[in-house]
Formats: sequence, C-alpha cells, structure tokens
Amino acid sequence: MAKGDDALARKRSRVRRKRMRSSENAVSARVAGIIASKRRRKSGKRRGCEGMCFSLPTPEDPFNDIHAKKRKEKDGAEYDRPSKFLVVCLNAIRDAAASEDGGGGGIHDTGSWGVELWNCCSAAPPTDVLDTSGLCATREQTAWLVSTACDIVARKEKLGVVVSCPFLLYLVPSQENAVQVRSICKPLKSLGIHSVSLHPGASIEHQMSGLKSCEPEFLISTPERLLELVALKAIDISGVSMLVIDGLKCFMDLNAGDKLCSIRDAILSSPQITIFSDPSDRSVAALATKLLHGRKIRRLCTNDSVTSRSAFVTQKIHICPRKDQKAPKVKQILEQILTNHAKKTAKVLLVAASNHEAQHLSSSLKLQNCTVTDDSHDNSFTICSSVGLINVLVKDWESMTATNFEDFDTVLVADLPPSVDEYTDVLTGASRHVVVGEVHCIFSSADAPLAKPLSQVLTSCGQVVPEFLRKLASS
Repeated sequence: MAKGDDALARKRSRVRRKRMRSSENAVSARVAGIIASKRRRKSGKRRGCEGMCFSLPTPEDPFNDIHAKKRKEKDGAEYDRPSKFLVVCLNAIRDAAASEDGGGGGIHDTGSWGVELWNCCSAAPPTDVLDTSGLCATREQTAWLVSTACDIVARKEKLGVVVSCPFLLYLVPSQENAVQVRSICKPLKSLGIHSVSLHPGASIEHQMSGLKSCEPEFLISTPERLLELVALKAIDISGVSMLVIDGLKCFMDLNAGDKLCSIRDAILSSPQITIFSDPSDRSVAALATKLLHGRKIRRLCTNDSVTSRSAFVTQKIHICPRKDQKAPKVKQILEQILTNHAKKTAKVLLVAASNHEAQHLSSSLKLQNCTVTDDSHDNSFTICSSVGLINVLVKDWESMTATNFEDFDTVLVADLPPSVDEYTDVLTGASRHVVVGEVHCIFSSADAPLAKPLSQVLTSCGQVVPEFLRKLASS
C-alpha cells in the first residue's frame, strides 16, 4: 500500500534528525540554531518574538521560549509584568511634559503604585480599584492609567482580538480637567492611540462631526455632554472595557451622581472601574459602592497617611471597665455586627492580647440562641443564628505579623496593643478589598495611657471620639 505524503514527510524528518545527531555530521549549537532559524523562516513559521530577541535559538529552545518568556493566555489577557510598550508610553508622556513645562519627572517615581494598578487592570478577570490618595488623580497617576490601557490594547491587538472603541472612558467633572487629561494622552497619538475630549466648551455639532471621522480608543468626557451625545446616538459606550471616574467628590458636589449611574448602566459589558475619591468625605462611599455593584475591589494609595489608607473605615470604641466583662462585651459586639451586616454574612477578625487570651475567647464565646462550631486548631469558629452567619478568626498580636487580614472587612480588637502604631497597622491594613469597613475596639481601664494617641488617630480620620475617651485624653 502506497504511503501518504504525511508518512513520507515524517520519515524524512526522522532521517534528518538522525543525521544531525550523528557525531561525524554534528555542528556547534550556534550553527544549529542558525540553521533552525533559517528553516523556520523559509517555511513561514518564524516566531514574532524572534526578531526582537538578543539571543539566537538553540536546538534545546528552537523558538526562544526561554528568552521571550511567553505570557499565559487563560480566560483573557493575563501577564506577569508590564511590557516595554507601557514604558514607551510613559516615556512619551514624560518627554512631552518636560518640553512644555519642565515637568513629568515624577512619573517613574510612582512606579510601585502604577505596577499595582497594572496588576489589577491586567488580571483575569480585572479588579476594580478605589484610590483615596486625594481629591482627583495626579498627572503621574493619569499617565500610568492611560499607559496601562495602551498596554492592554496593544496586547489584545497582537493576539488578534478586536478592541471595541472607545476602550477607555475617562469621566472628569469639568472642562478644565478634560483638557488636562487630553494633554496627557496627546503624545500617545504617535503610538497609534487616539483620544478625544468631550465637554461643554465646544459645540455639540462640532464634536458629533469629529466622532464620525474618528474612532478613538480613549474618550475623555464630562457626564452631561457624554449623555447628550449618547442620546443622539453619536457615540456608543456599551462596549467600554475600562471606566475611570476622576474625583468622585467633585461629581457629588455638582449633583452628578445620577448621571454617573446612568453612564454605568449604559455600559453593557463588565468594565474594569477605577475611582479616585477624597478620603476625608465619607458620604461618597455609598455612591462608590453603587457604582462598583458591590464587587471585590483593591484599595490603592500613593501616600502612607492613616487618613488616606483608612478611608471609609468606621472606627468604634467600646468601653469595658472590668476584665471579667470582656467576653460578654465581645458577644454583644458580634451580635451587633451580625445584625447590621447587609448581607447577613460577616467575616470578622478578633484580636486578643496573647495566645492564652485568644484561646479563652474562642472557648467562652457562646451566644444565646446560636449554634457555634469551634475549630480549636485554628482558633476559629462559625456562628449560625436566625439572623445570619458570621465567621470569626481569633488571633493574638504576636501572630498578627504573619496574618493576612486584607480580606477582613470587620476587625474587633478585644485587647489594645501597647503602642497605637500596631493599631494603625490593623486599621490601614484591613478592608483592602471592600469600599466600607469597620474596626471595633474594646477600651478598658488598663488602656488609659493610649487614650490621647488613640483620640488623635480618631480625630485625624474624622471619626467620633467618645466622651469618656476625650476626658481621659485631656486629664
């Protein structure tokens, strides 16, 4: 029976490999790599990365996978580090700012914040971001954000994915902000990224004609003008992939909260959302929660101030005069947390003074009319009642350094630490994945030396200082 072309090709390949392995015909690794590269180029199977690599392929790594460090493609775009194109975008913005006003030098200084933002936006699925560094985004933050969007667009296009336009929708409260953001995005035009700003400063007819002649990847707009153009069907925002709300407090001062919700509802996809908000105004937390649809978020901040890093975290101080009353007080607070929790399911971190105190609390917390399931190995238990479900993890201050408590939206400090700095570490480290969090503290007579510094922390964060704590701090 005659052999097919595939079988003959496989036979020729076996003979060729055998000839290459033979000692009398063996060549050096460098020459073998050059031959392999030439053969792939002639057969039309040359890798896209081959021309950009500084090392030649080898028989052990004929496609330069080791040097190219292939990224994983799983359920969308997921990468291990920013690409060189992102750095090119940042440098273009920096050079343009330096030529105009001598600025732009601080773009790379915010690199740690930018990489965290890139990780959130490039994850699969992407994570929403809430930044509480200040009232609005700085020029450096905007540069990192638009460069991250450029990087994602470039990667998608390289994979053959059709990118909907606009890809990024950047909402600003005023015309001045729109012009500022547009000036940051302008240097990206030479890199193939077009941006358009929409604001009341120009006629709507002019903007409609401009949108017809251009399909921008980035759209910077005020809410009012955007809704007007959407109503006239001059722009379609249903496929937006990234949504930025710059200055949530400013939008609330302009009574534009409903307009933001209308824009969010007009986006039919599930965009990655980044919100910049003032940390001192707690009234914006409800609007942020509504815009984010209660999804898991990531809190970011460019500074280390307690006020910024603990934004929208409520601090409540409970007095307990005697030590033997502490366990009943903890029971009462847990019942209150369970009753007030919106989802009727809560995850609470309970912090005790020592391991002995932690075990004592775990064994003594038996709520009335509740079913408590204990796990003595991990000092954790679950409370099931008619009200809801609460999972409690008990830790002591010594083991807190090795505990990841970012996922806990509620922390109950049964025993205050010797220094208020340890308390602020918990305050700024908890509730990193929710908009609103809570920290409860039980204050006893032994904690009197901490009254003044604790009052200062509460005041700086805009929290209510109880009368008993104010009297102790002033005495």
